[in-house]
Amino acid sequence: MKIAVIGTGYVGLVTGTCFAEVGMDVVCIDIDVTKIENLKKGILPIFEPGLQEMVQRNFADGRLKFSSSLADSIKDCDVAFIAVGTPPGEDGSADLKYVLAVAAQIGENMQAYGVVVTKSTVPVGTAKKVKMAVQNALNKRGLDLKFDVASNPEFLKEGAAIDDFLKPDRIVVGIESQKAEEIMGKLYKPFLLNGHPIIFMDIPSAEMTKYAANAMLATKISFMNDIANLCEIMGADVNFVRKGIGSDPRIGNKFIYPGIGYGGSCFPKDVKALAKTAHEHGYKMQILEAVESVNDFQKSVLFNKIKKHFGSLAGKHFAMWGLAFKPKTDDMREAPSLVIIEKLLAEGATVTAYDPVAMHEAQKTLGNSINYAGSQYEALNNADALLVVTEWPEFRSPKFEEIATQLKNKVIFDGRNIYDYEQLLEYGFTYHCIGRKFS
Repeated sequence: MKIAVIGTGYVGLVTGTCFAEVGMDVVCIDIDVTKIENLKKGILPIFEPGLQEMVQRNFADGRLKFSSSLADSIKDCDVAFIAVGTPPGEDGSADLKYVLAVAAQIGENMQAYGVVVTKSTVPVGTAKKVKMAVQNALNKRGLDLKFDVASNPEFLKEGAAIDDFLKPDRIVVGIESQKAEEIMGKLYKPFLLNGHPIIFMDIPSAEMTKYAANAMLATKISFMNDIANLCEIMGADVNFVRKGIGSDPRIGNKFIYPGIGYGGSCFPKDVKALAKTAHEHGYKMQILEAVESVNDFQKSVLFNKIKKHFGSLAGKHFAMWGLAFKPKTDDMREAPSLVIIEKLLAEGATVTAYDPVAMHEAQKTLGNSINYAGSQYEALNNADALLVVTEWPEFRSPKFEEIATQLKNKVIFDGRNIYDYEQLLEYGFTYHCIGRKFS
């Protein structure tokens, strides 16, 4: 099968590369000529473990191509995936202008039957708008050309996206015809060999499934953060509470780790968009509004602990380990680190940060407002305290002797609860974390 993927951001690039990996002919399309030329050279616009090597290999083997011309690439494709951005507007709604512009271009250039698939996260009802945009373009050309639309939401975790695509928990496809179901079934057959399910449903249900999944995960995170905050007040230990409830199979042990709030490209945007969609239809998503409120508060929890410990922060200097919103990615969108840094700087403090891969991305937002260290230990130099913001593996078993030597004060603020309190006591540290009675 020949596949076109329009958009070479996170979702589009992973999607196109993984289809090529199983032997399909794929062309990834983007209007950014520089990005396309870089991809041909093996230079990726994102960091995702294992993706660069896979892109280079499939490009060299000829299965994966890159183009800045949709018109030249779409003509003989069986399936066209729309994987462009849907940035949130000021009111939280998803902006569909890029999705619909691509749909119109597909209608302007397609030459035969094909399936047009929305891979971007889009609100319920978007497929109807995509279909109309394609049809209007065909009408202007005077062509009576048949096509189908489908919804195929992605469920990729940043940092584990390749495994998620090649070995999916489930594949959700919204279709409107038997022919589209057959084509999408054939497309995903290589990913079903190990029993991974493909679930066909109507298109609105598929569009809703993506938002519902992310909203549920965000809800678990905010719920656990709320419980953690109450644990501190009541003298309970959230680590014990987490283990106690996580052993219940009805709850499970995933996404119940307390911390300093969720970030990234999906959860914040999708929670807002789903709540906005409900509002537009006269319904109030009370739980999701609370989820968002808790998350906004949680991003300030670590700063509040710092403020409580030191009082005035004017002239204080802090080392920060981690900038990305989670490990194994350079994604800085909605990262809790940004909120903490903004508050510290506003109080007259300074920050030196280290992140294994996200410092270049962080500089796009933070510029020279903070200092950037060449290593995690370099960041400690002359700092009043260490802030652990992202739970990168290399931060989990550090040289505590060196930390104690370099810090002006033996104080650690752990936003991810990755350290053992008893061990830190042996080194003489004052330890602050999330939801535990000794902090």
